[in-house]
Amino acid sequence: MGNIILTGDRPTGRLHIGHYVGSLKERVALQNKGDYDTFYVMIADAQALTDNAENPEKVRNSVIEVMLDYLAVGLDPAKVTFFIQSSVKALPELTAYYMNFVPYSRVVRNPTVKSEIKTKDFGRSVPIGFINYPVSQAADITAFKANLVPVGEDQEPMLEQTREIVRTFNRIYKAEVLKECKAILPDNKACLRLPGTDGNEKMSKSIGNCIYLADDAATIKKKVNSIVTFPREIEAPGILDGNVLFIYLDAFCVDDDFKKFYPEFENLAALKEAYAKGGIGDGRIKQFLFEVLDAELEPIRERRAELAKNPEKLMEILKEGTKKANLAADQTLTEVKQAMGINYFGA
Repeated sequence: MGNIILTGDRPTGRLHIGHYVGSLKERVALQNKGDYDTFYVMIADAQALTDNAENPEKVRNSVIEVMLDYLAVGLDPAKVTFFIQSSVKALPELTAYYMNFVPYSRVVRNPTVKSEIKTKDFGRSVPIGFINYPVSQAADITAFKANLVPVGEDQEPMLEQTREIVRTFNRIYKAEVLKECKAILPDNKACLRLPGTDGNEKMSKSIGNCIYLADDAATIKKKVNSIVTFPREIEAPGILDGNVLFIYLDAFCVDDDFKKFYPEFENLAALKEAYAKGGIGDGRIKQFLFEVLDAELEPIRERRAELAKNPEKLMEILKEGTKKANLAADQTLTEVKQAMGINYFGA
């Protein structure tokens, strides 16, 4: 068996540039490289409901929004199997079995879970489904025997939990049914975790500090101009460390952008050196960043607008992909139950 890739996103709104540089661009590159047997992309609506159970309409409406973003960035349904998590019936059953291998203390010390609980301000009312997120994700990955998972940096603790479950299951049942996986992360460190426009350490839909892939030019410009920078006189040395403007430029700009938008400099290194000496205002950097972002996102939002004219086609793609996903996950579930000795009726 060759490489099997699985990745996905929670449908809680449109996707943003943090998703784009953190995972989406890597997914498109992997797709175009073609070094895989199967490539699954999951819309994780069941996981989205763990903190949106009282607002299922938000999740349902976001399914199409996420699909639009997927196709707009270049993911191809001829090469990728798209599916909806809640419509793959084997996944909750696998989750139930895996829960028996994970102590409660192990789940709650997962740094990603701890961070998300803090961000969402659950207080003492954290849903069990949300705490169980890492186990559910392990079911998603192992159901398709995925060995490669393109994700953002914050998901690595989730994948480690998955690997632990795989090892525990295979050891207890003396079977090699489940496969270990590894994360595929961007090479560019600036892309690992893009900060929010408010300076928060992570761009997040729930916080609302995002630049969305679907934002028009005027909205992007407004959001870029709202980015908080370090107060200083224009002639004073500019501060690069922790400067959101330059983190975004590290993630997005290439040398050709300077030829188009900022010909005074050859590349980002030269601009950083000049900025650090002083004499370049943040307004000029914001203008350059806007031009870089808008040039990258304009073709994406144009494709997105065209795709949005035919939502029925998007749902048909998801329907067909979900059928394929069910076949693969059912096969894994059968193998898991056989290994556990609970295939009472030969299924």
